[in-house]
Amino acid sequence: MFERFTDPARRVVVLAQEDARERGDDTIRSEHLLLGVCRATDTRGAALLAARGVTLRVVEDDLRRSVVSDRDALASVGIDLDEVRERVEDTFGPGALENTRAAGMRRRRRWGHIPFDRGAKKVLELALREAIRRGDRTIGTEHVLLGMLHRETGRASTLLHARGVSLREVRSAVDVWPSAM
Repeated sequence: MFERFTDPARRVVVLAQEDARERGDDTIRSEHLLLGVCRATDTRGAALLAARGVTLRVVEDDLRRSVVSDRDALASVGIDLDEVRERVEDTFGPGALENTRAAGMRRRRRWGHIPFDRGAKKVLELALREAIRRGDRTIGTEHVLLGMLHRETGRASTLLHARGVSLREVRSAVDVWPSAM
């Protein structure tokens, strides 16, 4: 399918992979693709988002706010992390938790393939369907954005809908442009 992607759409995928790698994530998710579209500022997808007030900074802020800290989440169900640390160190020795993922030492993939999760795969599949629906021969960043706006695609869809960006509205905006080359 990637052979049908325009160079800017391929760049979005590469940027998503780089973002996932930088964050130490094991998969490329829909929010990585959304960040990629925002970073590819000279594209139709980024222009469509910017026209609706959705920029890289906005998306990064929304992603940061949507993450509940692990400490707060555990505390809400009655787990005290300080007590857990104390018990582990009593059993396994001081500093036993220092080199774990829980201590913030995420494994970072420095090379190799990072797979797409189910939501990101769905975004790319729906991008193809959107291009076909329009009669476009290639898949551009606008199609990737349209793919994200379907509800079953993960966190990107949730963030965009919370910002008032709808599939119907963006489709209408894309439909007034000439077909991608």
